[in-house]
Amino acid sequence: MTKLLVAKGKKVTTVDLKKEAPDDAALASLLLGPTGNLRAPTLKTGKTLIVGFNDEMYSEVFG
Repeated sequence: MTKLLVAKGKKVTTVDLKKEAPDDAALASLLLGPTGNLRAPTLKTGKTLIVGFNDEMYSEVFG
């Protein structure tokens, strides 16, 4: 993966994994929900990992 898009409510966080690789704790806080499971939905498209749901983000990626 080279890019990570994480949606939490209306906020979208974009991480360029080539330039700024987050440490394990930061990555876990983005990917895991309050129960400790992987947040849903989680999608892989090309070299981009998409976590969470946001209409605008999905329109931008898939539109």
